[in-house]
Amino acid sequence: MSGKPKRGPGQGRGGRAAAGRRSGPPRSRGAGRTGQVREGDAPKKRQHKTLGGEQIEGRQAVRELLIAQRRKVHEVWISGELEGTDAVDDIVAIANANRVPVIRVARKKLEAAARSEAPQGVLALAAPLPEADLTKYLRRRGKQPPFLVAVDGVTDPGNLGAIIRSCDGAGADVVVLPRHRAVHVTPTVAKASAGAVEHQPIAVVSGLPGALQRMRDAGIWVVGLDDAADRSLFELGDLATEAVCLVLGAEGAGLSRLVRERCDLIVSIPMLGRVSSLNVSAAAALTAYEIRRHRTGVSG
Repeated sequence: MSGKPKRGPGQGRGGRAAAGRRSGPPRSRGAGRTGQVREGDAPKKRQHKTLGGEQIEGRQAVRELLIAQRRKVHEVWISGELEGTDAVDDIVAIANANRVPVIRVARKKLEAAARSEAPQGVLALAAPLPEADLTKYLRRRGKQPPFLVAVDGVTDPGNLGAIIRSCDGAGADVVVLPRHRAVHVTPTVAKASAGAVEHQPIAVVSGLPGALQRMRDAGIWVVGLDDAADRSLFELGDLATEAVCLVLGAEGAGLSRLVRERCDLIVSIPMLGRVSSLNVSAAAALTAYEIRRHRTGVSG
C-alpha cells in the first residue's frame, strides 16, 4: 500500500472509520504425593465464566501446561492402558519434577470425563488460565510496536485453538476475546492449540468495539479482515510495521457492525479459485504471518 489510509475532515484516532463491504471439573479427593500413581474417580464437568482452561486434554496440551509452569496444576490423569509407554513417560517425568500428582484411571473413566473428542489418554486439572491485562499491550514494549489480534465472536473451539496456535507462532503480543457470545478456553480449544494457550497471552474484554476504540486512541491501526473488502491484504505495506491490531470475524457472519465501524480499514485475502473464502483459522494464520513478514524484513 503506497500510504496510510486517509480519514475524513476532523477525524482523528478516535473518529469513526468508513465501513467497508461485508467482507473443569473439581479436583478429586485424596490426591497422591509427588510421583505417586493410583486409581481415581473421573472428574466432573463445570461451566467456566471467565477465560477457563481448568481442564486440559491431549498429550501435547498437557505437556505444554507442565512445561510452562504458568499456573498451578492440581493433578494429571493418565489412562492405565498407557502405563510404561513412551507416549506418556515424558509427561510423567515432567509432572514428577514439578511435584504434580499423577493418577492412573481406567480408560473408560477418563474418556467419560473428557470434554474433547480424543483426549489421547491424558487429562490434567489446573487453576484457570490468567487473563492478560490489555492495557499493557497498548504501548510499545522493546523495539517493535504492538501487534494484537482481536477475535470477533468466534464460537467454534477448534477454530479458536488453531487461531491461538497461529498467533503464538507469528509472535502476536496478545489475543483479545470478548467476554460474551464467544468461546473461551475449553479442553478442545487447548488441544487444538497444541498447548499454545499456555504461552500466548489472552485478554478478555467486556466489549470488543470499546476495546478497539481504546486501541485507536492509543495510536494502534485497527485492520479488519473480510472476504468482501476491496483492498487486498497484500497492500498493507508499511502499515504492517506499525502498531496494528488484526480483527477476525466470526464464522459465517464475519465482522459485526459495531466492530466494523471501529476498523480503520478492511482488507481481504485474494481468492483465485472457485471457493470464495478461507476458514477463519486459516485466514488468521495467513494474515498474521503476512504482518510478521513485513516486521522481520523477510521478502516473499
